[in-house]
Amino acid sequence: MPAENLRDLHAFTTVAEEGSFTRAAARLGVSQSALSQSIRGLEERLGMRLLSRTTRSVAPTEAGERLLAKIGPALREIDEGVASLSELRDRPAGTIRISADEFAVHHVLWPAIEQLAPVYPDISFEITADYGLTDIVSGRYDAGIRRGGLVSQDMAAVRISPDTRMAVVASPIYLRDRRALHAPQDLTAHSCINLRLPTHGEYFAWTFRKGGKEQRIRVTGQFVFNTLSCVHQAALSGFGLAYLPEEQARPDLERGALVEVLANWRQTFEGYHIYYPHRRHPSPAFALLVDALKRRMTTR
Repeated sequence: MPAENLRDLHAFTTVAEEGSFTRAAARLGVSQSALSQSIRGLEERLGMRLLSRTTRSVAPTEAGERLLAKIGPALREIDEGVASLSELRDRPAGTIRISADEFAVHHVLWPAIEQLAPVYPDISFEITADYGLTDIVSGRYDAGIRRGGLVSQDMAAVRISPDTRMAVVASPIYLRDRRALHAPQDLTAHSCINLRLPTHGEYFAWTFRKGGKEQRIRVTGQFVFNTLSCVHQAALSGFGLAYLPEEQARPDLERGALVEVLANWRQTFEGYHIYYPHRRHPSPAFALLVDALKRRMTTR
């Protein structure tokens, strides 16, 4: 295969995966004009259009879909083979791409990376904060981090955090002169700050457990966000009650900026796992990260 064909096929698959010449060019480290020229050259040599372009999006044509299905897996194997050469180097190197939800990024993944990165400067990290159930294979991620119950059974998974306890919290300003809460049903008389999940477009459920029984309460309020950090900030600003991981709220609880209510009804979710395809052989750099995450779990 001529070298230009392999280069242009790689360019084509990247544009098709990203759905954008701008994002594909950034990922490949080339200019948009050079990328467009590569795609035009490939289409001219094949004698057919591979990508359908509009002002807002780029998508494969029928011919492009067929080509993508044939060459996509092979090109990924080539990329993984090249990446595996890092095993021959004295120091682990390469880029680790991970998809994780926002809480896991800040409270599970980052503390491990913060310790690992200075010791291994040749390892780069690309982290995507995402609440959706991302397909890590099609997204070309090395791994994902989600709560155990959300991990697909066809993935290799390693537990990297204890169970996550939830807490309902609010600022003292909000709670002043408002009706006390004794049970989850009392939430309906309060302003609650919701989190909307992208996967189904629904609010994150406020669930509670006491005496072996679980309750799910539908709450309403003035604000809905799609990130926990915004929910947290709105609670600190006195706009209502928030349903947060206790670990995230703990510093503000300790300094009195937030107050926990319904502590006897705390819900606990299964801890986080890092997961990746069974068939993929972890690189030395990735193995180091997994070990760092496991060590941190045992010391928490």
